[in-house]
Formats: sequence, structure tokens, C-alpha cells
Amino acid sequence: MLESNRRKTLISSAVAGAMALLAAPVSAQEAVTEAPPPSPDTIQEVMVTATRYSTSLLKTPVAVSAVTQEELTRKGVVNIKALTGDIPNLQLGGAVDGSSGVQIAIRGVSNSDFTEIGNPAVGLHVAGIYSPRPQGALALLFDLDRLEVLRGPQGTLFGRNSTGGSINIIPNKPVIGSSEGNVMLDVGNYNQRQLSVVQNLPVNDRFALRLTASGVKRDGWIDQRRDDYDVNMPSKGFYADGIPDTDQRLNRDVGKGDYYTNRDQWAARISGLWKVTDNLQWLVAFENYQNNDAGDIAMKDCDQAAGTAYACTGGKYSVAINIPGITDMSIRTARSNLVWNVNAQTDVEYSYAHAIQRRFQQQDSDGGYHPIEADVDATATSIGDRWPVYDNGTYTLNSKFASDVHELQLRQNFGKLRYVAGLFYMKEKNTLDYGQDFRGGGPNGYPTANFYHQPHRISESKAVFAQADWEFIPKWTFTAGVRTSRDEREDANGQFWEAYGTDYFNGLYTPGTPGTPGWQGIDSSMLLPGMGAYYGSGAFPAAASISNHKDAWRKTTGRLGLTWQVDARNMFYTSLSTGYKAGGFNDRFNLCGSMLDPNGVPYDCATGPSGPQYSFLPYSPETVTNLEFGYKGKMLDDRLTLSATLFYSRYKDMQMTGQHTVGQNKRPCAADEPGCNAVISWWSTRNIGRANIKGLELEGQYRPWRDARLTYSASLLSAKVADYHTFSDDLGCGSRLAQGITPCPDYYSGPDTSLSQLRPYNVVGNRLPYSPPRTMNLSFSQDFHFSNGWMLTPWVQARWQDKMFFNLRNLDEAHLSSVQGAYAQVDSSLRLNGPDGDRYPWYAELYVRNAFDKRAKTWAGIGGPDERFTLASYNDPRMFGLRVGTSW
Repeated sequence: MLESNRRKTLISSAVAGAMALLAAPVSAQEAVTEAPPPSPDTIQEVMVTATRYSTSLLKTPVAVSAVTQEELTRKGVVNIKALTGDIPNLQLGGAVDGSSGVQIAIRGVSNSDFTEIGNPAVGLHVAGIYSPRPQGALALLFDLDRLEVLRGPQGTLFGRNSTGGSINIIPNKPVIGSSEGNVMLDVGNYNQRQLSVVQNLPVNDRFALRLTASGVKRDGWIDQRRDDYDVNMPSKGFYADGIPDTDQRLNRDVGKGDYYTNRDQWAARISGLWKVTDNLQWLVAFENYQNNDAGDIAMKDCDQAAGTAYACTGGKYSVAINIPGITDMSIRTARSNLVWNVNAQTDVEYSYAHAIQRRFQQQDSDGGYHPIEADVDATATSIGDRWPVYDNGTYTLNSKFASDVHELQLRQNFGKLRYVAGLFYMKEKNTLDYGQDFRGGGPNGYPTANFYHQPHRISESKAVFAQADWEFIPKWTFTAGVRTSRDEREDANGQFWEAYGTDYFNGLYTPGTPGTPGWQGIDSSMLLPGMGAYYGSGAFPAAASISNHKDAWRKTTGRLGLTWQVDARNMFYTSLSTGYKAGGFNDRFNLCGSMLDPNGVPYDCATGPSGPQYSFLPYSPETVTNLEFGYKGKMLDDRLTLSATLFYSRYKDMQMTGQHTVGQNKRPCAADEPGCNAVISWWSTRNIGRANIKGLELEGQYRPWRDARLTYSASLLSAKVADYHTFSDDLGCGSRLAQGITPCPDYYSGPDTSLSQLRPYNVVGNRLPYSPPRTMNLSFSQDFHFSNGWMLTPWVQARWQDKMFFNLRNLDEAHLSSVQGAYAQVDSSLRLNGPDGDRYPWYAELYVRNAFDKRAKTWAGIGGPDERFTLASYNDPRMFGLRVGTSW
């Protein structure tokens, strides 16, 4: 079988690598003659490139985990979102903002801005080459050699500087002289269908091609129905008239295959490996990934809402949709890797990647949750009135992210001394058309909308780096590395429109007069093509606000390390490393807000000169400094491995994206709306202070007896806010007051100007988002051999993690929270391998994932009409099916 051949190659490479204290460069390593395989009772090691050299996982002095394709397939992992809990202190969540982004957190360090403005805290690499867009984390994982996850700041060797860590997806290379291939089919519940095909083509003795493709489809698992809500609240003056009050312009019937939470993706890759000479090797690849999922959606947490006026009236995972989810995202990537073995001591490597990501996406942003009758006030005239309809939509009409990444490396190995030096350059040009509709808001039920046209957003990153390892005395190695980075960002002619009141109708319709007999607000018959964000900039009659801005940041980061290779089986190491994430700025914004007084004139700011006060709301780089102590070793006659890491990090100037208070205007507030919109908040990124992070990570394998395999990991993590003076607790204030739970603090009225317009709350000691204090993972499998080579392998995995928060407020009340409680999940499978000697070795595997149907949250926040209840997105329910495959 192909898989067994690959395992033998890995074992042989591991033994060859263990013959020297310092591993050879990647190219030299590949040339080592294979050694006899070790005993089947010992652990099969994996080679990794976490130090830019090919080294044994257990002789690499960094916190790194490696996962093979066989393990990914067995666990049902199709993208990295499914790796939560499998790797110590790695948490992944889905974005519910219509961006198709992936929230990646390592040791509590993460990023919540998935737009063209944001920079990821965890660097994503494919074949060692940096990939700048977080949406790339959704790409299918297929035909991989392995996936490597490095934890802690990466400030010297890897791509663009990162503060949280790095994920490196390493595809299989073409194999010269081999016609190997394989195929796998997976069918399961929710109409699951997945097919993967691989074929290696030996063109001649110096050139080979590898063709591979994978696709997956699955129905959505939520209870989705059409939202054609027709308000009927006679006590409040609203009567059903047979006309839906929610927007029906995009509404249509869809089948389960197009429900939110479905899967509809495919990808294909063609790669070629040319051994130009004995010392020169060129690998090229082209990959296309297509995502047509409906996307994820935030749903009401029915357990939290139970016992309140907002209790669920339908099923636990029910939504009413008038904007069916559509994603049309493609990522096309060309990669080139050229390695020149200059001599026995020297390699030169040049890597290049060109990627174009395009995306159209529409999302229902409300889930059909409308105000209850008790919250509706048809007579109110203030901006904070409660209208009976809540109907929001988010649209990415056009986006193109084009990136070019270059990296040049020089590696030299002189036995006692080796080093890697290089140059890195990335340029990304982004264009984006993005908008939001908020229909049925107050006053008087008028819709509002905004729209962004960003034709020219440029990001550039340049770096020079070097890292050296010096065995200054036998068994002791000193490591020193440095990287100088310069990041630059430009927004040229960025345009922003807003429409309030009758402007939304764009001159295409004249509504009635509020306050006159028969006025019931806006219904679907009044909403026509050409109104709202879905129809682009032409739907906005007012002039655009223009953004032209440019900024740059420079930082030097480094690494110091000391390694003691006690003997061939035991290693201790320590390191001090730093990483940084570039700063940035937001769209041009009027700190006084955009609301008009009764005469149609914008309100002045509460402080400062009269008239608008514009700002780009800039924010500074964030940094992480990490001190680490580690041990890696083998015990019990090489049947037990252990990697242990103890770390302490200082996380400074954290970049946090969310709704922040940015200004205040002089608009008078009605008696029933203290604070109201005189306080201006805006979705933006800002630096929020400092956090201290410390923890312990354990992982390894154990072979208790022949053909048995046990894999384990565990982590302890304390990731807490140490300083955040200007935190404002604005989370669900109305709901907290209505439900009688801990209220929001009062607005600040003291002399500290930094706290003006805020509701100060002390979050020092609160946990960072996505940082559960404890996690554990344990899996076990046993091979049972029968006559003629038949083999049966049962496998089971259990994962447990502690309570986890999704924002810094750590709100955890009985009916309102931003938390996922402690939970466990169990996966299992039963695999049958066909007899030896078959021309086409085959297997069949029955599996169940999330066997006890535990729905854990991957995101949670306070939302709905006027933030009245908890919203959340969830992991997949119980999935079961049959996987069959063969190889040749």
C-alpha cells in the first residue's frame, strides 16, 4: 500500500537523521541512503522543517506538532477548523460576519479582523510559503505529507512576522520513477459525499507529475425555513396585511443542500518535480480551490434564552431566512520552489507564490429573530425606539486579493555550525466592495445601509533574517536569530457611503408620512431593486466619504536558544523569542457621527471644534515576548515519547477588533434613552493593553504492546489581561437591565479624559478569548492481524476542554453569556484492510465523529434585536459514515 510505503520512508529518514546531532539541510537529507526499518514496537518518528532544516520532531528545539494525512483522514479533517482540541493550545472558530474568515488562536493569541485591513496573528503557510489571507485556512486538506503547527511567536524564520505561531501545510511532492496513486470515497449522514483522487506520473528519470483532486458536499444540519414575517401586533398598532415585512428581494426556497452550515467545496492540484541536474531541483505547482458553501450563521442559544421572554419558539437550531447564504470564493495559487545544492555544505533555495482570491458572498445577518411584542413601542420617536421588524443583510459583491510572496534562503552546514539567512518580500493588492443593510430599524421603521468601495489597498512586507546554531561544546548548541521587518499599508481613494431615512429609497419610492393614520412602517412591497447595499454604490444618493492614507511600521525581532542533547534519546532546550504583528488604520471616520439634526445639519462633536472631526483611527503593532523551557525524549525502549513545554509570554499592545466607543456628539437624548447615540461607537481595531500568558504543554505517543498505539496531549494555560485601562462594558446593556442581571456600569463623569464617553469596567484578570485553562486529548488504536494479511483496526479518540470565553468581558450570566462551558467529544472508527498481495490494496472504514452529539460553540456573543439574547455558532453534530479507498 502507498501509505505503508510512505511510513517506511519516514522511518528510514528518521533513523538517518538521528545519526547526527545537527541535522543536514533539507536537500542533503533527501539524499541519505535508507536504513533498515526499526522494530514495529517502536514509535515512528516524523521529520519536520520547523527550523528550516529537516529534523526529527523529537530533536527540534521548538514547540511544534505534526499531523500526517493518514491522521487527518481518520479524524475527518477537511480544513484546519476541525483541528480544535487535537493540538495543545490551538483553538479555531468560524467567523459569522460574512467574511468566510477563520479565527485561529494559539495560546490565547489571535486575531478577529478577517477583512483586508487585518493581519493574522497566526501565520498560514503552504509548502513553506506565506499565505496572507485568513480565508485560505478553509482550503481543503488533501494529499499532504504533513501539517505542522508551531506555537509561540515566530520572529525570525517564517514568512511574515507573527505573534501567535505558524501553521505550515505541506503537500506531497511528485515522486520520480513511481506511478503510485490512490482514491478515497466517503459517504455519510446529512448526505455527505467526499471523493479524493491522487495519481503520480513518472514522465522520465528526471521529471514527474502529480495530479490530485478532492471534493466534498453535505447538507446543512440546521432547521432552516423562509422568513416572510408579517407583523401582527394589534395592541401596538400593527396589523397583518398579507405582505411580508421582511425584505423579499433575494428570498427563495432552497433545499437542505443549500442550507447554512452545508459543505460544497472542491480543489485540484497539479505539481511537477524536475531534477534539472544532480544538484538542482525545481518544484512547481498550481492549485485551485473553490468554495460554494452557504456559510455559517449565528443562532439563538436556546438553553440560555429558556425561562426568559426571549425563549425559543421553534427548534433548538431553527432560523428563518430571507437571504439564502451564497459563497462563491476561489483561490488560485501558483507556487515555485528551486533548490540548488551548491556543495556538501551549502544550499540556496528560492520560493515564490502568486495567489488570487476572489469572493462574492451574501449572508442573512439576523436569522429571523424579531422583537417580541413587549419590546415594541410604536409611538416612540427617538433613535432608540423598538420597531417590530429586525432584518439585516451583509454582502461582499466583489473582492479580489492578489498577492506575490518571494523568499530567498541561504543554508550552510559546517558540522559544528550551521545557519539560515534570507530575504522575504510580500506585496498584496486588494479590492473590495462590501455593504450592509439594516432594515426595519427606528425611528419609523426606515432602513439604513452602508457600502465600502476599496479599489486600491496595498500591503507590503519586507524582511531580512538570519539564524545560526553553534555546537560550542559537545552536546550543547547555542541558537541566535534576528529579523528586521518593515510593513507598509496604503488606502487610495477608498470610498464609503451611508444612507439614513428616506435616502435608502434612492428616489425610487416615496413612503408615506410617519405619524399619519395607517402608517405601519416599511414592508417588502416598498423595497425595490436599486435600493440598499446589495446594489452597490449607485444605490446611495449622497456623496461618498473618501479615504486616502498611508502608514508604515518597522520592527526588529529575534530568538536566543540553548539546547542540551543529553544523549540520542533525550533533549532539553530553552529559548527567548519575540514576534510582532504590524499596525494599521481603519477607514476614514467622523468622530462626531453621521446623524443629522432636525434642520439636516450634522451634529457637532461633544468636545473640540465644531463641525466634523475625521480620523483613520490608527493602531500600533502588537508584540509578544516568549520565554520557553522544553524537553523531548524517548523512553521505555523507544515505545514512549514525550514533548513537554513550559512557557511564559508578555503580550503587549494587543490589537482587538470590535465595537469601540470612538466619539460623542451633541445630539440631545430623550428621557427613555440615557446615553443613546450621542455616544459614537464604530467597528474598528484598537490597541487595548497588555496580557500575561503562561502554561504547560504535553504531547507524545506510547506503544504499550505490539500493534497498539496511544497518542496523548494535554495543556494548562493562563492567558489573562494584565492592563486595559479604557475597557468599556457596553455589552447587552438593555437586556441586562431588563433581565435583572449585572447591569452595565454608568457612563464615566470624572476628570480622566481617556475614560470620557465610556462605561469603565475592570477586566484585569479576565481571560483572553479562545484560551481554555485546561485541555486533554487521548486516542487509542489496535491492529488485529488475521490470516492472509487481513487486518482490523478499531480507533477511538476522546477530547476534553475547559470553559472558554469569546470576549474580554467574560460575561457569564444565567441567560446572557459569551462562554462555552467545559465539554468533551468522542470520535471512533473501525477499519478493515484487505488481504496482502492484492494488486490494488483496499480498506473500508466505518466512522462516527462527535459520537454523543455535543454541540459546542465556536463563537458566541450578545445579539439579536437590541442585543437581547446570546447568539452562537456551533461545531458539527454527530456525523457517521463509511470511508473506502484503494491504492496502487
